[in-house]
Amino acid sequence: MKKVLVLALSLAMVFSLSIMTTACGDEENGTLLAVTEPTFPPFDTTDEDGNLVGFDMDLMNAIAEDQGFKVEYQALSFDALIPALEADQADLITAGMNAEDPERQEKVDFSNTYYDSGLAVVVKEGNDKIKGFDDLKGGKMKVASQTATTGAVETLKLKDEGKIAEAVILDGFDTCIQQVVNEDVDAVIIDLPVAQSYMSKQPGKIKTVGDVLNAESYGFAVQKGNKELLDKINAGLKNMKDNGTYAELYSKWFEQ
Repeated sequence: MKKVLVLALSLAMVFSLSIMTTACGDEENGTLLAVTEPTFPPFDTTDEDGNLVGFDMDLMNAIAEDQGFKVEYQALSFDALIPALEADQADLITAGMNAEDPERQEKVDFSNTYYDSGLAVVVKEGNDKIKGFDDLKGGKMKVASQTATTGAVETLKLKDEGKIAEAVILDGFDTCIQQVVNEDVDAVIIDLPVAQSYMSKQPGKIKTVGDVLNAESYGFAVQKGNKELLDKINAGLKNMKDNGTYAELYSKWFEQ
């Protein structure tokens, strides 16, 4: 019976290790697995064929080519990204993630930042009652944002302080935007460039109001202590800024 149990446990361990190995990239062949959340255009989204594309992917691909490795991408919900890295089921995160969040910094290591952003308030076109962030604070508003984002943190803070009636926290910003278009919520708290991307895709349906809130900067994340990969990313990012590739990609995704 003991031999049977030992064999069963051994097989279980081998099976678990095989799952973990296939979940991560093939480092021996220089291919790493990056996880992202694809409702965050223009940083992370999908094209008409369902491929993961965006500024983050193009920039990371350029960094990888410069530093001699390759990257494959997998979509997860935003709140699953850091756990995947911690569980050794991914090598890095490319998801427009705020690198200045102290709680995240305790769990992962961030690259040098590559984009400065901030939060915006989005409302339906024609909504003249909400002119900015302060107009949300009446105790009657329903405000949406995406789970595990800084927008969600701000939305939940407003609810906890009794300044809004309901915090609607959803899995994707695409759903949040649709909620405000359908008038299921009054506003969405979202990163400004992402708001602008959704506005360009749905002209005349939504708009941003008021000032940008809570300036933040995005970085790529790696497993805690993975200095080798972090150094490669930082070196590649510097090269992309120095040789003009960053500017070309910025123009491609933000100025068209």
